[in-house]
Amino acid sequence: MAHALANELTADSAMTLNQARVGCDMTIQVLSGPSCDRLRDLGFCEQLQVRKLANGRNLICSVCGTRLAISRELADQVIVAPVR
Repeated sequence: MAHALANELTADSAMTLNQARVGCDMTIQVLSGPSCDRLRDLGFCEQLQVRKLANGRNLICSVCGTRLAISRELADQVIVAPVR
């Protein structure tokens, strides 16, 4: 499902949060996967801005002024696009 939704976005701008570069401001486009409810509980919602702060075993992101560490598995369920 994530791939079908990502195809609706422009091919060169849609990516998962895992694929985004550190320091980039991104807009959450789609949450797709088995842990969407968990992501929403953490504050990841469509149309919010997120910044990827660190890339390692877990990703550190800033959402709504709060730093969060999420697993790569969860980050693969967040489809983002660059802020314009």
